[in-house]
Amino acid sequence: MTGRLTIVGLGPGAEDLQTPQARAVLDAATDLFGYTTYLDRVPTKIGQSRHGSDNREEIARARAALELASAGKDVAVVSSGDPGVFAMAAAVFEAIENGEPEWREIEVTVVPGISAMFAAAARLGAPLGHDFCAISLSDNLKPWETVTRRIEAAAAADFVIALYNPISKARPWQLGAALDLLRAHRAPSTPVIFATAVSRTDERIEIADLATADPSRADMRTLVMIGSSATRLVPRPNGEPWVYTPRRVEELVS
Repeated sequence: MTGRLTIVGLGPGAEDLQTPQARAVLDAATDLFGYTTYLDRVPTKIGQSRHGSDNREEIARARAALELASAGKDVAVVSSGDPGVFAMAAAVFEAIENGEPEWREIEVTVVPGISAMFAAAARLGAPLGHDFCAISLSDNLKPWETVTRRIEAAAAADFVIALYNPISKARPWQLGAALDLLRAHRAPSTPVIFATAVSRTDERIEIADLATADPSRADMRTLVMIGSSATRLVPRPNGEPWVYTPRRVEELVS
């Protein structure tokens, strides 16, 4: 008997930014798996089993979910934001590729969610209005040298850059190192956005410039966005300026 497994994006935090499809899947599931902090965002339903685990147990979580799905359960694996962006979708497919042959027979569906960079961009205006990239600063699963090569390549190509997983207690220095790398390629006035807990009750969004951007403004709930050479600030009479990146590129940046 084979059940099904759905990998669900919960969005950035606010309930009204979660898709109707995600809510329907979560309501119908017999079993929910996820990092406990994210699982706590899903309302409890009578008769539904919940399987919370630590943040660094993605493959073990995926394997346990696949085992239940192969036994006929209707399983949902939750991720914050979008499950395909530095989240559980890749972990599930990695587990399938390296796991039991029968897992390939399971019906697997990915339900998208609003990722942090899109939620943050919507608060600010349109900073992702032209070419951009996303880079995770975590070196848990890749060498720091790979991270730095990608930052330098993105900076040289003049992408707007969204930095995920910018800082943690175990990695307090990496965001500062990344900003130093970017200062070699971008003007001191380049906008840097610190978007923390977007859409939640403790949301905090700060705009700085690259010359003075302070890494201590960030934590693991923060999305850090660095503008391109074209990114603009539009002053407003009251409140923070709008931030946008024009759709047109006038000349190639060397």
